[in-house]
Amino acid sequence: MVQDRVTPPTTDLASQILAQESQERQALMLLLERHLARNDQLLVQKTKMGSTEAFIGAVTLEWLAIRVRFASQLPLFQQKFDPQTNNVVRDAETIEELQQRPLDWSRQAPLAQYLAARKTHKFPAVLVVLSSRWVDEPQAAKWDHHRCALTSAAEFTALDKDGTVGLLDISENVSIFALDGQHRLMGIQGLMELIKTGRLHKYNKAKKPAGSVITMDDLLKEYQIEPAYLQGLAHEKIGIEFVPAVVQGETREEARRRVRSIFAHVNLMAIRLSKGQLALLNEDDGFSIVARKIAVTHPLLKDSAKRNSRVNWDSATVAAKSTVLTTLQALKEMSELYLGYKFLHWKPSEKGLIPMRPEDEELEAGLEEFKRFFDHLASLPSYQKLEAGTETPQLRRFSHERGAGEGNFLFRPVGQVALAQALGIVVFQKGLSLESIFEKLRQYDSEGGFSGMDYPQSPWYGVLYDPNRRRVIVSGRDLATKLIVYLLGCIQGNLERAELRMALADARAVGRNQAMSFEGKFVKPKEVGLPSVLL
Repeated sequence: MVQDRVTPPTTDLASQILAQESQERQALMLLLERHLARNDQLLVQKTKMGSTEAFIGAVTLEWLAIRVRFASQLPLFQQKFDPQTNNVVRDAETIEELQQRPLDWSRQAPLAQYLAARKTHKFPAVLVVLSSRWVDEPQAAKWDHHRCALTSAAEFTALDKDGTVGLLDISENVSIFALDGQHRLMGIQGLMELIKTGRLHKYNKAKKPAGSVITMDDLLKEYQIEPAYLQGLAHEKIGIEFVPAVVQGETREEARRRVRSIFAHVNLMAIRLSKGQLALLNEDDGFSIVARKIAVTHPLLKDSAKRNSRVNWDSATVAAKSTVLTTLQALKEMSELYLGYKFLHWKPSEKGLIPMRPEDEELEAGLEEFKRFFDHLASLPSYQKLEAGTETPQLRRFSHERGAGEGNFLFRPVGQVALAQALGIVVFQKGLSLESIFEKLRQYDSEGGFSGMDYPQSPWYGVLYDPNRRRVIVSGRDLATKLIVYLLGCIQGNLERAELRMALADARAVGRNQAMSFEGKFVKPKEVGLPSVLL
C-alpha cells in the first residue's frame, strides 16, 4: 500500500509567502499605475538637507520644456521683466532681489544639438522652485494674521508610513521655475522647437538672431540620425528636484531669502571649468583629443622623473617663475590652428553644427601629423637648450624682470600658437614642406630671431610685447602669425606686404606721428619697414 506524500509545512508556508508578495507587488503596480496615469501628480521622494526640504522625481523633456519657466519670470519680477531675453532688468529696485545670472542665448543651439546628435547625451537634474497661486496673494486664506504660511507651497501626499515617498501636486494650479539649470532648460526648449517645427533659430547672448537657421534636414544629414529617433527624444526623462517657494511658518520675505540663498550656494559650489580642463575632458573634439595625446607622448612635453612638468593642465597662462613650457589650452589651440587646415570637418560647419568625434583612424592620422610638427619644433636651438638643462623661466622672462631672461617668443603660449597657425597656412595652403621651413627657422633661431622680444630690434616688439606696459600682448597673435608667414616668404603680393608693413608700423607706434624703428630710433610710421625674409 502506497502512502500519500505529505507536503512539508515549511514548503507550504514559503509558497504562501511568495504568493502573498506577488499579490502585493501586483496591487502596488495597479495602485501606482492609477496614480501615475494622472497628469497632475508626480511620484517623488522627499529629502531634507539642513532645513531645506525638497522632492526628487523625473519628467520627460517635453514636459520640462512646456511646464518649467525661467526664474526671472517669478511674479516678484514681473514689473522688471524683459520678455525678449527672459532676463530681469537690473536696476536699484531689483538688484537686491536678483537670483539669476543673465541668460546666454548663444548657448541654446549648441545645447540642443548636443541632445540631438550625441547618443550618449546626459544632463544633470534640474533644480526648480514650485509655487502655488496663493503664494502671490497676500490676502489668501493660507496666510495667517502674522503673514506666515499655514502650509507649504508643495502639496505632497505620502504613500508610506515615514512620509518619504509619495505624490506631488504638479497640476495647472502650481507654477514651476528653474532655479539651477536654466541653460539646460533653454537647450531642451530649443530641441522641442526643432522637433516640432523642423527649425531652430540661432541667437547671440541677448537673444537677437545670429547666423543661419538650423533645420531638421541639416541634423539628419550631418549626424546620420533618423527622424523617429529625434521624435523619441521628447519622451526621454530627466531628473528634477522641487523646492517649495514657501514652507509652513515662513513669511513671504523669509521664503524669498531662503530661495535666494539656495541659488547662491548652488552656484558657489559649482566651479566653472577652465578651457584647459574642458580640453582635458572633451572626448568628442578631435583637436582636444590630439592635443591631450601629444602632451603625454611627445618627448618635448611628456612628464619625466628627471625634470619638472612641462604642461600646465588647468590654467591658460604661464607665470614668469613657472617651469612649464606651455599649457593644455595652448596645445589645443595649436592643434586646431595647425591641423584645422587639413581636417576641416573637425570644425563646426558653416551653419554652426557641432562636429562628431572623428574615427579612430583619422585621429591617428591627425596625431601623426601633429607629432611631425612637434618633432621639428623640438629641433629648434631654443628648445634644445631645455635638453641641455636650462630651465624655462630663464628663457621666458623679459630682460627687465627679476632674474632677467631671454624674452624668448617660443616660451610664451601666445607665440607657440601664432607659430602653429602660421605653419598650418604655409604647409597646408602654400605647400611648403616642414623640412624646408624648419631649416630656415633653425638658422633664424640660432641667430636670436626668437629672443629679445622686449628689444626694438625684435620683429615681435610691439606685436607680442607691449613696451609701455612691459608685458605680453595676447591680441597681437594674428599679426604675429602674418609676420611669420611673411618671414617664410609666403607673402609676395605688393598689396599684402604694404598692409603688413602698415600694421607693423601701427604696432610699433609711439605717440601720434612716431614709431620705433628696428634700429631703436624714433621715426615716422611710414619709415618703419619689414624685416628681411628668411633665406
